[in-house]
Amino acid sequence: MNTYRLPPEAHIGNVHLRVSNLERSLHFYRELLGFKEISRNSSMAELSATGKSPAIILLTEHAGAQPKPPHTTGLYHVAIRFPNRRALAGVFRNLLNHHWQFQGFADHIVSEALYLADPDNNGIELYVDRPRTEWKWSGDQIAMGSLQLDVENLLGEASKEDGLHLKGGDHFGVHSGTDIGHVHLHVSDLGKAEKFYNAILGMDVTQRTYPGALFLSAGGYHHHIGVNIWAGKGAPPPPDNAAGLISFSVEVPDRTTVEEIRVRAVDTGISPGNITEGDRSLSFSFNDEDKNRVVISSQAL
Repeated sequence: MNTYRLPPEAHIGNVHLRVSNLERSLHFYRELLGFKEISRNSSMAELSATGKSPAIILLTEHAGAQPKPPHTTGLYHVAIRFPNRRALAGVFRNLLNHHWQFQGFADHIVSEALYLADPDNNGIELYVDRPRTEWKWSGDQIAMGSLQLDVENLLGEASKEDGLHLKGGDHFGVHSGTDIGHVHLHVSDLGKAEKFYNAILGMDVTQRTYPGALFLSAGGYHHHIGVNIWAGKGAPPPPDNAAGLISFSVEVPDRTTVEEIRVRAVDTGISPGNITEGDRSLSFSFNDEDKNRVVISSQAL
């Protein structure tokens, strides 16, 4: 029986996406979602809510990248988390003002969520958590669902100024407390995904009754990772030139935790790569069973 668990401070740090046109993607993530550039070159940009490191969204252009084919593994959506309802409502209004199409809305009991896609059809969830005191647990399993969201009530939280150009030519900006709350993946097999994210990485399974899906987290969060077989059990990975997920990072509080995970990976036959070591930081990357790249990182505080 696996008893190893990630420290409760562990969380998703960033997502790195492959896009077909950097300028087009930057328009979406900057002007519509309100993120700010940290750095940029001809093929890559790093973004955060404040314009300062660390980046939470990295975009790399691969000219000619094609949309991820249906019925393949990889990114289902990246979930951008807002610190309060007004912050989420402000981005909601800004997207409506720009006539961006939404794919759905849901009340997940633990959170309120909006669904859409970026210009390369990378899935995006925008959400705000309900207070943890309102979450309902049955043993080690959390109650989640997909109920109808009160869209008008949420939108009513937005300020009248949200979505408008501001003085001095500045554009709408996302709340500085915005981060990546979770990543949801298409996988080929739930058992193999559970072995990787639970037995090797050390996340707890928080919900296993949702049809065709598992949800896992550290520290009692509702989920940092979602996996599903909705693209089909045994689905193949997308081609290398497809738009979508390059990697995502899991941030842990210390080097010891990074090294523990690395050893556990090696013991199960997984070869870690891209090992980077600093004075007080350590990171490496490895692939899950479906070639989704996961970076484990401890950053000096």
